[in-house]
Amino acid sequence: MNGNVIVGQSGGPTAVINSSLAGVFKTAKDRGANKVYGMCHGIKGLLDRKFIDLSDKLDSTMAIDLLKRTPSSYLGSCRYKLPEIKDSKETYDKIFQILNELEIKYFFYIGGNDSMDTIKKLSDYAIVSGSDIKFMGVPKTIDNDLAITDHTPGYGSAAKFIAATMKEIIRDGLVYDYPSVTVVEIMGRNAGWLTAAAALAKSDDCEGVDLIYLPEKPFDIDRFMVRVKDLAAKGKSLVIAVSEGIKVSDGRYVFELDNHVEMIDAFGHKQMSGTAKFLSNKIASELGLKSRAIELSTLQRCAAHMSSRTDITEAYNVGGAAVKAAFEGETGKVVVLKRVSDDPYMCITETGDVHKIANVEKKVPLEWITDDDYVTDELVHYIRPLIQAELSPIMIDGLPRHLKV
Repeated sequence: MNGNVIVGQSGGPTAVINSSLAGVFKTAKDRGANKVYGMCHGIKGLLDRKFIDLSDKLDSTMAIDLLKRTPSSYLGSCRYKLPEIKDSKETYDKIFQILNELEIKYFFYIGGNDSMDTIKKLSDYAIVSGSDIKFMGVPKTIDNDLAITDHTPGYGSAAKFIAATMKEIIRDGLVYDYPSVTVVEIMGRNAGWLTAAAALAKSDDCEGVDLIYLPEKPFDIDRFMVRVKDLAAKGKSLVIAVSEGIKVSDGRYVFELDNHVEMIDAFGHKQMSGTAKFLSNKIASELGLKSRAIELSTLQRCAAHMSSRTDITEAYNVGGAAVKAAFEGETGKVVVLKRVSDDPYMCITETGDVHKIANVEKKVPLEWITDDDYVTDELVHYIRPLIQAELSPIMIDGLPRHLKV
């Protein structure tokens, strides 16, 4: 092949995002790429001319194996929104000038909704400017909210961590002979896929969580308080899973009902935090019950020691599939996963038009959310294959070993 490859990572990290990076790098080198560059901190880093030659870093099988087991974004990330082409042609001229200087022919970006917006804009500009650089999106997000794809790499490992952690919280919550309430806040701005994973905790060795609230349905605080009061009256300790993004009927996030510091990123997204704390305080003050809030926060996206081997494998495969598609001439596409079998579970890779994926949110179907504040067996059946199997960490001195730049 002629030309070099460049790859970047963007948005919130996951436990397996580096497995996709490994898939891009290894497949590109196996297919004859001369150099494989890594953008430091995504497209923003590229604009600042910050990049490294990955061939110098991933020069052994051990390095690749460590990379697969390393959480967060090895290359660093960003939340940088490219301007519209018509508003800032000079930004795109600068990007393409840098890419041409590096003799780049294939550009890969690992990320979620906002990252696919970057691929959309760059591939559109390549067409109008006459560039032959191929642009491909590699899916990543724990939120599982990308359109077209059955699910996203990163989701399975986060779901596995959430389900396992909920089982442990439930065991801890039932030790006393008086009722208490634990409200667990789980990530998910507008889509409740992650919070729904709490339902997997229910099994023959675990009672399961008592209530689950997703952002797809308006949150009724009065109804919530009645449910908690009635369940606690039975003398049972409760564990409740709530999405950070649940909203009341007037459109406000629940965390906005309390005092909070509002922070907004480049894409206009509010920083989510405080939903569980607000509800826990309300339970304690109005119902007189012992209550605590647990915010899983970044733990659910960086717990590589609890990652799913299925997730790691699929993350690696979508990276490789993106390289294959680009080398065969595709551009302006995103690799997607298509489930072809549930028993046994099997997914294949395809490509989808980035214009149908960027800035489109896939939410939990309403028919998978029950009227009694829970989720259906169909949703549990959808999630369960994604959390299967493990890839043991490489332990050094009693702790997992990671790869860093």
